[in-house]
Amino acid sequence: MMAFAYAVALTGGIATGKSTVARMFEDDGFVVIDADRIAHEILDEQQEKIIEMFGEEMVSEGKVDRKVLGAVVFADPKKRKALESLLHPLIYARIEAEAEREDQKCKPYIVDIPLFFEGKRYPIKRSLVVYASPEQQVERAMQRDGLTREAVLKRIAAQIDIAKKRDMADYVIDNSQDQTQLRVEYEKIKKMIMKDMQ
Repeated sequence: MMAFAYAVALTGGIATGKSTVARMFEDDGFVVIDADRIAHEILDEQQEKIIEMFGEEMVSEGKVDRKVLGAVVFADPKKRKALESLLHPLIYARIEAEAEREDQKCKPYIVDIPLFFEGKRYPIKRSLVVYASPEQQVERAMQRDGLTREAVLKRIAAQIDIAKKRDMADYVIDNSQDQTQLRVEYEKIKKMIMKDMQ
């Protein structure tokens, strides 16, 4: 069996509510493989390499300082490429290993990958997009992360447009209303996934 046979890629845009939906799946007993969590673990495991590549100031209190590292690599495409070539194969291998374990159970599970469509790295056949309007993304991200409108717009611009992602997805959860509506949308999609994977 190929890895990711029973996987559904969960993705969206900044502040569309992806983490909330991931929690709903977890609460319902689904396994959620979280690409960000794995990336953070690998980043810390690779701190010697990170110091070698980018300098001592990237690590504080025995952990890689993601803010400092982020500022350096986002300002310099060459450095960003170098970091990605170090991390991505390691992240992929770990996600693939976790996926292979899940596939043995022959039931659907979620792989939470923020940049699933952008990265085109994972051969996952089914994708689920959590949608909110760009205006909602801006407002929610400003509230949640204390970012300026300009900073949020910059991040949104670095991703594929959320409407386009919605069109590319197999399943869509519309999170442009309130929590009650989100729950309705989630239940509907959860049933579809269970049915499609039987």
